[in-house]
Amino acid sequence: MRSIETSVTFPLSSVKPLEGLSAYRAYCLDATRHAIAGGGRRRDRSPVSGARLEPFGIVEGLAYLRDPENGSLFLADLPDAEAWAGLLKRVVRFRHSPEAFHADLAQSRTDHVYAPKLEWIQETLRLQQMRRPRLLEVMTAPSRLTPLLVESRAFAEVLSVEEMALAHPTETASGAVVPAHAAVLLESLDRVDDPEALLRGVAHRLEDGGLLFVTALVASGFDLAVLGVQNRYLYPPDRANCFSVRGLEALIRRMGFVPLEVSTPGVLDVSVVHAHLAHEPSIPLSSFERQLMEADEEVRAAFQTFLQQQGFSSFARIVARRHA
Repeated sequence: MRSIETSVTFPLSSVKPLEGLSAYRAYCLDATRHAIAGGGRRRDRSPVSGARLEPFGIVEGLAYLRDPENGSLFLADLPDAEAWAGLLKRVVRFRHSPEAFHADLAQSRTDHVYAPKLEWIQETLRLQQMRRPRLLEVMTAPSRLTPLLVESRAFAEVLSVEEMALAHPTETASGAVVPAHAAVLLESLDRVDDPEALLRGVAHRLEDGGLLFVTALVASGFDLAVLGVQNRYLYPPDRANCFSVRGLEALIRRMGFVPLEVSTPGVLDVSVVHAHLAHEPSIPLSSFERQLMEADEEVRAAFQTFLQQQGFSSFARIVARRHA
């Protein structure tokens, strides 16, 4: 397996500023509480290992549970699939509205987030000698990635499908389909209500030997490990599931995929903790963590490189091959 690192850096403020997150985060939390209030189910078993989940912490009144075998985190309570699908759509609409910070940073996020992911996909396909494949994009519409995929002309066809529709197919949607050569899930496993069902649906739509591209925020990364539930980027529905790298790889393997690349090329872990500490100086840190946050920029950058190299960044990506 390849392990990828990157030397491309950019400021936290250019893609997800902590100071601008409040309105979007509050909307997500309120919408999630409202959806759960209508009834649903409580998760007591891990979708990764089947182990009984243990209490982890509370995020604005919403409980998260932890898989004791691999450290993955899961929102405890979920509404039914229809309500969750509606919640994801409402959140996406708000994300693209003027009330959220994303609209002001649309071009910056395209340059620093989506364009590098497209480059990663294209370079991997080139190395795997797959020319102009049929690509399945799994997302909640509208997707900022879709126009980039189409405009790249790197794919014979781009098929976009809602993640909840793929995880919970109806009889009318279960007919024969032309299999794709590759599938892209950018944070889809983070927010879908049933990660196992989603991966089964993806496998059904991929040809044998097809490639799976996954990106995710991971609980084993530095900023989540240090901050825990005080990390303001941990909230539903965007992070209903927050796998560890080990847990994410184990789930993908169990669902019939063989990993070719597992890497954590994130560049913002240290910046995220630093920003949280500036926002709330009383956050409890160990003496080493506080010393690191007080070090100069060169030291913090060197530590971020270490996190990348050793698989300890909180942004992970995986390439896997489907085997029937």
